[in-house]
Amino acid sequence: MTFSKFKLKPGINRDTTNYSNEGGYYESEKIRFLSGYPQKIGGWARQPTISMTGVCRNMFNYVSSDSNNILWLGTNNHLYAEVGGNLKDLTPVRDVFTSPATDNCFDTSIGSNIVNVNIVGHNIPNEGQLVIFSGVVGPIGGIPASEFNTEFTVYSVIDSDNFQVQVTTEATSTATGGGTGITATCLIDVGAEVGYFGYGWSSGVWSRLGWGTGTIEPLNIQQRDWWYDQFDDDTVMNIKNGTPYYWAYDSSFTTRAIAMATAATSAGFVGADVPAEVMQLLVSQNDRHLCAFGATQFGSADFDPMLIRWASQGQPLNWTPSPTNSAGFYRLSRGSKIVRAITTRQEIFVLTDSTFYSMQFTGTTDVFAFQETGENISVASAKSISVANNVAYWMGIDKFYAYNGRVETLPCTLRNQVFNNLNYAQREQVISGTNEKWNEVWWFYPTGGSLVPDSYVIYNYAEQLWYYGTLERTAWLDSALREYPMAVKRPYLYNHEYGVDDDDAPMISYITSADSDLVDGEEFLLIRRIIPDINFAGSTSLAPKVYMTVKPRNFPGSDYISANQPEIELSTTVPVEQYTAQIFIRARARQMGLKIYSEDLGVMWQMGLPRVDGRKDGKR
Repeated sequence: MTFSKFKLKPGINRDTTNYSNEGGYYESEKIRFLSGYPQKIGGWARQPTISMTGVCRNMFNYVSSDSNNILWLGTNNHLYAEVGGNLKDLTPVRDVFTSPATDNCFDTSIGSNIVNVNIVGHNIPNEGQLVIFSGVVGPIGGIPASEFNTEFTVYSVIDSDNFQVQVTTEATSTATGGGTGITATCLIDVGAEVGYFGYGWSSGVWSRLGWGTGTIEPLNIQQRDWWYDQFDDDTVMNIKNGTPYYWAYDSSFTTRAIAMATAATSAGFVGADVPAEVMQLLVSQNDRHLCAFGATQFGSADFDPMLIRWASQGQPLNWTPSPTNSAGFYRLSRGSKIVRAITTRQEIFVLTDSTFYSMQFTGTTDVFAFQETGENISVASAKSISVANNVAYWMGIDKFYAYNGRVETLPCTLRNQVFNNLNYAQREQVISGTNEKWNEVWWFYPTGGSLVPDSYVIYNYAEQLWYYGTLERTAWLDSALREYPMAVKRPYLYNHEYGVDDDDAPMISYITSADSDLVDGEEFLLIRRIIPDINFAGSTSLAPKVYMTVKPRNFPGSDYISANQPEIELSTTVPVEQYTAQIFIRARARQMGLKIYSEDLGVMWQMGLPRVDGRKDGKR
């Protein structure tokens, strides 16, 4: 008998057939490679005090000068700040109605929990919008006041003066009431959870066309995305292709963000010169210019998706160019729209849908210089780009890219796995983020008909390896200011690389090798035992174990040999525990694959170099 080391090339390769990838790995789920050897990824745990309404697709984190660690989370219907484990609702307000418009504005109907609200000129466009009531005195029709003094999702809009909300308790009488101290706070319009195309009167904003009028061409309804950046202690933010907002730092976190035009007017600047619509706000931190990438033109209401505007240096609310300040604008020439801007140490990367630009502060009257550094590129989504070690990595529509001074195609052994399964109709949902501890860039993307990112692919830039798996996440942030990488799965915020489990449940993790010839495939090999090499360091279980599956077969196109075939006596799957010295099997085949997986609580594992004991056993 001869022991042979089962040594495999690191990384997962699915761009070839299983057989042609001999000596490598072919399948993975929640594993990574460290020093060339596979191991289970770290676990995650839900933050129990954080539960959001809506879908969060982007996060931003900074620490204020008085040491408040602020995490912004924007959903399709709310804007939150998380501080010290507490979630603060700072969603901007569209309208506020008070007495006399709100006096006794509630009408109940006996036996119904649908309540009519009468506020003349409420301007709520449609059902699904959010309104907060306070100061209601009850009960009204047998419904307690506590059920009115809360936030509602509008049940239906009757007309411009009446809308309906739904409470829990059915009214015991038909009544009108609420008192004369009611405040109705209407939050900004709710955005779409996912992007879609639509026709008809309800496909766009209120009064886009005429009442009951459909569209000739389908409207592209975009999913609600937020962008944020820090300006000193304050926060600038915007809805993608929408209104820019300004949040003046408030240590009590009770002041809501307001429209930037309103903030500019209040500060003594010309609020009308603030871009009314912005694709993305970003602060050039070295020189303290607030920049808008994709913006309405100065002095016009027309939106230009290729226009870059910036406020005066150190004055994020002053957007009026003049000889005495540095406010200005520049229009890029290649592409049809700016997709993303992202900061690095010395420059800002700007990606259009076809071209990569470098934007640098010059300190001259031109303020910024722009250089085209790559062309004929593609970008899967605005959030599909990350920067690690000053190198930009991003997903295109059919391949991956990297920029380290010049744009290059990033070699990928999982290109077919990703792009053959990507749901292109929802590719705007692709998100990217780094996991700096493990030298990784993660991409989450939707597959098949999924309306949320349900799969991931990872690039280890230190070892230049790829691996993949399934995991639903809509936002990811690895901030140096937080202990763990953070991610969102509606409605919760999770800390990643925390423990070894899937919150309170076991994490299923595995890796499968490609088939390898036994004695070059000419002869059969009779395998009788395997000496495993599994490290369980980091496990919290008192008796950690993994399972090893031996997968023998005779031809690349045949099924794997099973235990009910007469020529073989095989225990297909066997447990491997911490002190398992060897496992005995009986398998006769030309080629063999090996799978290691775990499915129990508290297990962490790393695979080393197992050894296979076998001998030649004929050619047929």
